[in-house]
Amino acid sequence: MAANRAEQALVEQWRDILALHARTQCELDRVLHGHGLCASDFEVLDLLSEGVAADGGCAYRVQEISERIHLSQSALSRLVGRLEKDGLVERAMCPEDRRGVRVALTEKGRTLHGRVLPVQRAALARMLAETF
Repeated sequence: MAANRAEQALVEQWRDILALHARTQCELDRVLHGHGLCASDFEVLDLLSEGVAADGGCAYRVQEISERIHLSQSALSRLVGRLEKDGLVERAMCPEDRRGVRVALTEKGRTLHGRVLPVQRAALARMLAETF
């Protein structure tokens, strides 16, 4: 009986985490929409704005981004394609590995990220303050 209660508490905790994630994701999408972005778009811009990739370069490989942003490589490729079309990022072949693609912020992307950063951080603070 106690094991069932402990298991049920664990399941409820997991569902609470999922609900918090869903609510926060929806709120981020809502506040970023007016800037032409969704939450995943912003996450990519935010990561790229951090500057230095794992290998010391100033652009990230698509695989590095997908590992940090938690999107499949195909979903991330489509997202990067949209950001590139909007002039926010640029893609280039990796000089050390012609199979790889590097992604970097453009000046337009850097400017948009700087403008939207306080909006995104305020939404995160608001949503997470309710729980933590």
